[in-house]
Amino acid sequence: MKAAVVNEFNKKLEIQDVAMPDIGYGEILVKIHTCGVCHTDLHAAHGDWPVKPKMPLIPGHEGVGIVEQAGDGTGSIKVGDRVGIPWLYSACGECEYCLSGRETLCPEQLNAGYSIDGAYAEYCKAPAKYVAKVPEALSFEEAAPLFCAGVTTYKALKISEAIPGDWVAIYGIGGLGHVAVQYAKAMGLNVIAVDIKDEKLEMAKDLGADLTVNGLNTDPAKAIHEKVGGVQAAISVAVTKKAFEQAYSSVKRGGSLVVVGLPNDELPIPIFDTVLNGVSVKGSIVGTRKDLQECLELAAQGKIKTMIETKRLEDVNEVLDRLEKGDINGRIVLNIS
Repeated sequence: MKAAVVNEFNKKLEIQDVAMPDIGYGEILVKIHTCGVCHTDLHAAHGDWPVKPKMPLIPGHEGVGIVEQAGDGTGSIKVGDRVGIPWLYSACGECEYCLSGRETLCPEQLNAGYSIDGAYAEYCKAPAKYVAKVPEALSFEEAAPLFCAGVTTYKALKISEAIPGDWVAIYGIGGLGHVAVQYAKAMGLNVIAVDIKDEKLEMAKDLGADLTVNGLNTDPAKAIHEKVGGVQAAISVAVTKKAFEQAYSSVKRGGSLVVVGLPNDELPIPIFDTVLNGVSVKGSIVGTRKDLQECLELAAQGKIKTMIETKRLEDVNEVLDRLEKGDINGRIVLNIS
């Protein structure tokens, strides 16, 4: 089968003919139709993070397609089903985190397109228990980005504990941020979009943002406090240290900063302000299988529309170059089958 492969960090991906995966008990083989491109794929290809991916690696954790083979023990998942393979490829199912509904914290988890081969390929295998069915109302192109960008931002908003009517700020209106704006509005929240590019702020307005702030020429934290008295929650999906600092400063007393993006840097937290103002700082990593079902259902109801540009698998290096430069509005989806 054809696949895009990382053979060496910081080198171009190579389009290669590789062996088809063999499935075992509880596993399915998915014929991949589309796969979204995520900034994590770029980190994997560069080896940026302390925990390195397997090598060689087929990236991709937003792959959707049709089940072509199903082994024994696959439960309700059967041949012909439309499914997607998320970042949480599998977990142990037995630890305290899995048993308490926090499976994304499982220390034994495997991650698609990182610790195990992903969906930048014509076929990908997966444990049937950890895939999600794609609602009929969604095309494969529409569904693919929701398996990371969608569930990640939806989960971040959930754990922020903001309730309908609260103000939230979304820092970074890119592949994740433009989806976060829509999920926040669907959850009844008032939204302030913060970015340094006017065209992305215009996009945020079109998607329902109530206010926008250009952080390049305005101090967003100061502007937010002046306009609404601070936000109950700031969701930072940007990948710069400055954006995280600004997001923290925009939170009002008793509010929370939810950290999603992963810049290769440290985040200094002012202890005095955090304690006296009762500010919570939370990390949020993708979402559980239940979170994924919920975020897909909101999209199936027509409340979430990811801005999509489609490319061929052979264009993957051009796409990653554009991603590194921040030259993408919305999300790019690779058409594979």
